[in-house]
Amino acid sequence: MSYAAAGVDIAAAEENVRRIGRHVRSTHGPAVLGDFGAFAGLFHLQGVRDPVLVASTDGVGTKVILGLELGRYDVLGRDLVNLSVNDVLTTGARPLFFLDYVGLHAIDQDVMEGLVGGMAAACRENGCALLGGETAQLPELYTAGQLDLAGTVIGVVERDAVIDGSKVKPGDRVWGLPSTGLHTNGFSLARQIVAGLDLDSDPEGRLGTNLGDALLAPHPSYLKRIEPIVNELKAIAHITGGGMPGNLPRVLPETVSVELDWGSWRVPPIFGFLQQRGQVSLEEMRRVFNLGLGLVFVAAPTFDPHARCPSAIEVGRVIERQPRRVIFRGE
Repeated sequence: MSYAAAGVDIAAAEENVRRIGRHVRSTHGPAVLGDFGAFAGLFHLQGVRDPVLVASTDGVGTKVILGLELGRYDVLGRDLVNLSVNDVLTTGARPLFFLDYVGLHAIDQDVMEGLVGGMAAACRENGCALLGGETAQLPELYTAGQLDLAGTVIGVVERDAVIDGSKVKPGDRVWGLPSTGLHTNGFSLARQIVAGLDLDSDPEGRLGTNLGDALLAPHPSYLKRIEPIVNELKAIAHITGGGMPGNLPRVLPETVSVELDWGSWRVPPIFGFLQQRGQVSLEEMRRVFNLGLGLVFVAAPTFDPHARCPSAIEVGRVIERQPRRVIFRGE
């Protein structure tokens, strides 16, 4: 008997650490102490007067299955970092460092290097360090070719700059930033709808790309677009699972609702395709998908973000509390 015969290859794990090391180290700046491969990562926090640490843990969900099928490992790694960065951004925080967890049946070096290479690229773009992680070979939990991803980001914001939605009031304006597609939510439904279709084709000729690319469009980070205006914002919502009805109320005081102007932003064609082919109701689409807005923020009625955030779209307003927290007008 041996560990390798039981399905855990220590030599492969050691080779994995060697191959991904250059990607990890490429994200390290002077704040990272020590080298990659230690039991724990060290980060020297500087330049913050009254720091509040902000943490978030998330995963890519069943988008992993599609990414593995199409060999788009780097997209999955980027998604994992970017969605986590967006979560801490809702408080006004900037990311400091990121930690990943990969659980799989057995190590495939090319898959792992693609995943970690994507994570490292996203960390560099977001100005945070890939401080460490864990690769767990679990042949009794995962079948061959399967894996799961999770990530944790730690960010920081000054105590007097925390965005918590408490200052939102009726009359405030609601703005959105466009999504690229599904991002990392709704894939359990989407995969059922497209089952049996050729992912290398545009089935109805209206997606503008093949179906696989439309589904796997990367989950973007909104950090660089929001940073120039973050001090002017009263609330920020990352539109993930639950759509706008499920996520906007999370950042609003109980005394208000939001009225959104349906049609004021572009809905990517992949959503219309999924709705029609799957015969999904509009209400269900809104509960599952972002439908074209990846991040929504609230600001005072006098604030116009366009000079510093040109991609912002005005999508609605804050109103007095109604039975429904999110109301769509102009359907």
